[in-house]
Amino acid sequence: MSIVVTGATGQLGRHVVEQLLEKVPAGQITAVVRNAEKTADLADRGVKIALADYNDPASFDGLFSAGDKVLLVSGNEFDKGRVQQHKVVIDAAKAAGVALLAYTSAPGTLTAALADDHRGTEEILLDSGVPYALLRNGWYHENYTENLAPVLEHNAVVAAAGEGRVSSASRADYAAAAVAVLTGEGHENKTYELGGDTSWSFAEYAAELSRQTGKEIAYNAVPAEALVGILTGAGLPEPFARILAGVDASIEKGELVVDTGDLSRLTGRPTTPFAEAIAAALKG
Repeated sequence: MSIVVTGATGQLGRHVVEQLLEKVPAGQITAVVRNAEKTADLADRGVKIALADYNDPASFDGLFSAGDKVLLVSGNEFDKGRVQQHKVVIDAAKAAGVALLAYTSAPGTLTAALADDHRGTEEILLDSGVPYALLRNGWYHENYTENLAPVLEHNAVVAAAGEGRVSSASRADYAAAAVAVLTGEGHENKTYELGGDTSWSFAEYAAELSRQTGKEIAYNAVPAEALVGILTGAGLPEPFARILAGVDASIEKGELVVDTGDLSRLTGRPTTPFAEAIAAALKG
């Protein structure tokens, strides 16, 4: 039996593999990647490496074995039909008879277009009959802390989220939940709504940045169309800018507040405070 992680060199997948290495022997872990060069260090530590691509169904033939536990990390190629990409993995998992397929989804409350591919994937997974775990990951601290340069340059947090709140957590937190599911028992056919222990507003985010930097950083709430203009002006493709503006609209409606406590329960510890993530990012 292997624990198989797809997208293992991605930002979340890499965290999962690193944390698995603390829990199980390296030989029990298979990292599925498109580029073997990026996993040389993992191979050196004894992790099995499998080359496969969501866009090449044949590459998944025979990759899984009966009894495997699989983490399907959702793809990030928004323009390539993610539901069909994910179906390739689900079909291969079904054919092999895996014991569990865990999928990194989006909160059940999220109605933004970003969630459409996740809902489509969940439907295929449930219809497949494969034992599943839905890891409905909330928003990530890193969605903000990795994009601080323009905020600090203009002394402004800009969002189209009004007074909405976000229950974000760190990638490492969400990875720890995945590891708990992959290495534990009794997670078959369960759905987990995952988010940080404490929600925050964008005004509070700006205030925390001000406190930590000593600068006066304001929160500028803007209409969705204005945000799309700002993001495209910064070089983002318009379709993706509209997806992000749609997420802000969902935040304003309270759809990214996840207060189930599932994340800290699965990991057995409190989630990483947003202020701590901000401090780490500012140290750089």
